[in-house]
Amino acid sequence: MTDILPPCPKCASTYTYADDGKFVCPECAHEWIAGAAEVAAVDEAVVYKDANGNVLVDGDSVTVIKDLKVKGASSVLKAGTKVRGIRLVEGDHNIDCRIDGFGAMKLKSEFVRKA
Repeated sequence: MTDILPPCPKCASTYTYADDGKFVCPECAHEWIAGAAEVAAVDEAVVYKDANGNVLVDGDSVTVIKDLKVKGASSVLKAGTKVRGIRLVEGDHNIDCRIDGFGAMKLKSEFVRKA
């Protein structure tokens, strides 16, 4: 066979095959169209939203909407605290930020709203 089929973009398997104009991976059952790997990567991009449903991006300013207990600190992070210059990261706590008086901290996007 002279045709070289592309590896699966999801699991990198080399055992792909062509079927009805699509490529199929037998290991993870992922199907894609040739040249659509870039489109699929954009579609799978994670979108982070605040408590009101607004989309968050790196560098946004947010406000904490409820009092949050801070592990290792004697006080709580009060509702209404403004946080500037957030960074979005993968994981359970998806906002990385620095708060005056507390230092570096991770927050969940469900407890903030866009300022």
